Amino acid sequence: MLSFDILSNPGEREYNEDYAGVNRRGDAYCFVLADGLGGHGGGDEASRLVAETILQDFARCGTVSEAYLAGCFEKSQRILLEEQKKQRRMTEMKTTLTVLLADESRIQWGHIGDSRIYYFQDKKLKQRTLDHSVPQMLVLAGKLKEKNIRGHADRNRLLRVMGIAWDEPQYEIAAPMRRMGGEAFLLCTDGFWEWIQEKTMQHLLKKAGSTQEWLAMMEKAVVRQGIGKGMDNYTAVGVFL
Repeated sequence: MLSFDILSNPGEREYNEDYAGVNRRGDAYCFVLADGLGGHGGGDEASRLVAETILQDFARCGTVSEAYLAGCFEKSQRILLEEQKKQRRMTEMKTTLTVLLADESRIQWGHIGDSRIYYFQDKKLKQRTLDHSVPQMLVLAGKLKEKNIRGHADRNRLLRVMGIAWDEPQYEIAAPMRRMGGEAFLLCTDGFWEWIQEKTMQHLLKKAGSTQEWLAMMEKAVVRQGIGKGMDNYTAVGVFL
């Protein structure tokens, strides 16, 4: 049994540069979420291009494996760099990327940038991806508290994204996980997680009867905290396994 829901909103911005989608192949699912960087016509194209590249490929030949997931990042990166050159927009078309794969027995995920994947087991938060950002590096160096990432002056300074040529992989792939039941995942852009604390995500998860209800309750919390403060685009994908 698998259920999911997706929400995406421009917030208080004119354009929405986020992109989220899902596709399946047999009993296997692929969830993708990306936050474009570079402004209208750059960031939105980049996020859509990498996401659709992965989703279309998954429908043809996707598997839930570390090797396949790595290939998702590599192939979409190559296509994005080619499109940058074609449009002569190398400085504009960049994006974060999160990918979650799941079938009846396995779960695999990876990310680059500061869009996050939260993993809950039996409605308790177990893990989240670590941002590829300046504040996250300060936390890892012991120079900043985790709670102070939100609102940090350098929070939008990303150290790794799709659309910048790399000599070695810059994305991170989590260890494969066996599906046990009771897992829940939240994929979200920084415009979403910056306005809601993890304890609130978990509290609302315990109250929610569906992914749609969970996302709706979290969105209310996000808007309540962020409205009138120049809210960025916010996008989230909720998945129950």
